[in-house]
Amino acid sequence: MTGPFDRDSYGENGAEAAPYAPTPATGVAPAPTGLPGDPLPPISPWPRRWVWIKRGFAAFLLLFMATILWLAITAPISKSLEPLKPPRLTLLAADGQEIAQNGAVIEAPVEAKKLPPRVRQAFLAIEDRRFDTHFGVDPRGLLRAAWANASGGGVRQGGSTITQQLAKITYLTYERSFVRKGKEMLIAFWLEAWLSKDEILERYLSKVYFGNNLYGLRAASLHYFYRQPEKLTLSQAAMLAGLVQAPSRLAPTSNIKGARARARLVLNAMVDIGAITAAEAKASPPAEIDQRIRQTLPTGTYFADWAMDQARDVEEEGFGSPRIRTTLDARLQRAARAAINRAPLGGAQVALVAMRPNGEVVAMLGGRDYDASPLNRATQSRRQPGSTFKLFVYLAALRSGLTPEDLVDDSEITSGSYRPKNSDGRYRGQIKLDQAFAVSSNVAAVRLYQQVGSDAVTRAARDLGIRSPLAKDDPSLALGTSGVTLLELTSAYAAIAANRWPVEPVAITQEEPGFFASLLNPQRSFDDDTRDALLRLLAANVNQGTGRAAALGIDTYGKTGTSQDSRDALFVGFAGGLVVGVWIGNDDNTPLKGVSGGGLPARIWRDFMSQSVKGVRRSTPAPKPGKPKPDLPALPIDIKDTDIELGNDSSVTLRTEIGGQKVDMSLGRDGFDFALPDGDKKK
Repeated sequence: MTGPFDRDSYGENGAEAAPYAPTPATGVAPAPTGLPGDPLPPISPWPRRWVWIKRGFAAFLLLFMATILWLAITAPISKSLEPLKPPRLTLLAADGQEIAQNGAVIEAPVEAKKLPPRVRQAFLAIEDRRFDTHFGVDPRGLLRAAWANASGGGVRQGGSTITQQLAKITYLTYERSFVRKGKEMLIAFWLEAWLSKDEILERYLSKVYFGNNLYGLRAASLHYFYRQPEKLTLSQAAMLAGLVQAPSRLAPTSNIKGARARARLVLNAMVDIGAITAAEAKASPPAEIDQRIRQTLPTGTYFADWAMDQARDVEEEGFGSPRIRTTLDARLQRAARAAINRAPLGGAQVALVAMRPNGEVVAMLGGRDYDASPLNRATQSRRQPGSTFKLFVYLAALRSGLTPEDLVDDSEITSGSYRPKNSDGRYRGQIKLDQAFAVSSNVAAVRLYQQVGSDAVTRAARDLGIRSPLAKDDPSLALGTSGVTLLELTSAYAAIAANRWPVEPVAITQEEPGFFASLLNPQRSFDDDTRDALLRLLAANVNQGTGRAAALGIDTYGKTGTSQDSRDALFVGFAGGLVVGVWIGNDDNTPLKGVSGGGLPARIWRDFMSQSVKGVRRSTPAPKPGKPKPDLPALPIDIKDTDIELGNDSSVTLRTEIGGQKVDMSLGRDGFDFALPDGDKKK
């Protein structure tokens, strides 16, 4: 009998010991593995390791899937078929005459199986000798480049395969960084997984740069040797393969010696890989340049620069050299150039825009000389429009219920913080709206602005296509103090000529919008009374007012404009199916000398229209081309340049110059009128 604390039944710490049970086989109980309190046997580490292995595999799988998704989004295989740069476009005038070319020279892609073996071997020998065996990245090439860079003290070799180069030029930038290199390798593996070696080589040869704005082997072969790449000789193939390293520096048209030296290195590399023998390399003569394809058209003109973006929008990107017909009328463009060349501009700049009432631009000059200054002052420069902006003030007044017969106060403004003056210093009291518009009364325009409100004037300008910022609650806006472009101003006047608004200026003929397009972008027209009133105002300015220097022998409509201190002078108007705007000013915004909207701009406008519109006869001989005479004091009795015209309203106008001052005298239904036409200035 055992006691309660017998060591046969309890362990040393008082814990009950497990009874010994005999095994069925022997009938003898096994020896205990340990007494209570002894250390437990070690736990196997494999269960925990399997957990981490599973987690690592899951993380790798997620990373792999994320990489595939990233590659599918950022490096679509289809992009490797697209040209690197926008292809060269040839712009044509409306009659089919070539006017400009712009963009990279990109011809049709090459097919690897159609190329002579020496072409493939030349590129592989100098760019990627193990191209046919690696999987997008060449470890030996990377080690060789790393050793060369380390021993050379800088980055001398890149070690990139042709697949990596295709990845870089198609999907990545040219920055030198480990991150970019890592992306390049991933994309290279991606390309190798989806494309065959021939497809990779074809896409590389069809995209790589060869200098002189040439992209792709076919464009380079035609440009340098005037032959298709399928017929390249050994020496020609070697020279083209050598250009890839430094295409701008080694272009044979400017560095034939360097190009031939590099070609010799390519031939030696072909010998090293066994593509040709040393005797064949030695016997290969230096390649001779045969450059028959030369660019004779300008890469840009004022019109071409503006039209190019529209042309690319309508042309699908691809290989080749598309030809796009524009709205430019070559005859009218020459007339515009002639009119500007004949004008005595001194040192001032000039811009001219001519369009059809539907917005098709038929002539454009953004300056006197594109080569000297490609800044397009017709489309890029926002200058004060002066009194040409009064059109929108009067439109807002007509919309408010006023008519050309209604009276407006043309007396001097003597109260308030803003007190504009009439440019000629004359104040006529209560006059009709059409008379105020004709003489370009500043005080009348400001009073109308204050009467209809800032929002109504801004709305009128916006409706007719003015998109430039406009001052709010500023009476000086009525006198054209907010800058606009000549193109949008001319388009606004085109809305009056077309009786629909807004008119969008275009360089490519547009198809008539369909039903749903018309719903999304509706065009509106003026009611009969409003349009008749607008035409009456614009005709009054030309026939009886500040724009008489622009009068033609047919119905003519327009408005003069001169900004503060004569910094800008304009005339915008339409007749005979053409809407034309002319601007003169200095690029540094300094005042012009003796130039106002009713003077030189109106005479340039009339000169251009007399050459462009049928039925218009030039009333005075055009000034001869040449540099304008310097400003000299005129003799007191010097009378010259006399011109007599019959107006549409049976009036007779005598224009002359007395003592250097231009004078207009008119006899019409309202009696005799005397005016100084160059006095349309804002003060």
